Amino acid sequence: MFTGIITDIGTIRSHDQRGDLRLVIGCGYAMDGVAIGASIACSGACLTVVDKGDDWFAVDLSAETVARTAPGLWREGGRLNLERALKVGDELGGHIVTGHVDAVGHLVSAQSEGDSIRLVIRAPQQLATALAAKGSITVDGISLTVNSVEDRPDGSVDFGLNIIPHTAVATTLDKLEDGRAFNLEIDVLARYLDRMQSARQRSV
Repeated sequence: MFTGIITDIGTIRSHDQRGDLRLVIGCGYAMDGVAIGASIACSGACLTVVDKGDDWFAVDLSAETVARTAPGLWREGGRLNLERALKVGDELGGHIVTGHVDAVGHLVSAQSEGDSIRLVIRAPQQLATALAAKGSITVDGISLTVNSVEDRPDGSVDFGLNIIPHTAVATTLDKLEDGRAFNLEIDVLARYLDRMQSARQRSV
């Protein structure tokens, strides 16, 4: 489990396609306190530490993980939002995050709004019923509050977020390219409610 509060930004130092994709990620964590087998959320995807050094750790990504996460995210030199797994007694500053990516969204617009940045991200139809104003969403591993939701004729949904300056500089949201893809994870409660609703409709 995670909270969606980013504690470091890692950089992919190497990208090696073996049977799975092996990444070596440079970071600022004290790696003597990170065990082999530990979980680290990398831009919202929960990955397992399989090797480590003084200022890096390695993870393996299956083809399934690569296919279900944002295109281009795992390229060499890419930056990743990092968060270590929640420990009992840690402060829950964001919301409960599982590190399981539900879908990929794409940037529609990014505009200045006071000192903040107003983002609009388009999510696919499968997430439409799980997004609500003032609800929680995880975007590339970052716990954020949904400010607005606009359903589109094709079933997809545009949702708005306000990114304060601290969040921008502490995460990879400081650089926003047109059409950028994001890993999205809906609130865990919304996931179960959506599942229950689907089951209820099938039983009618």
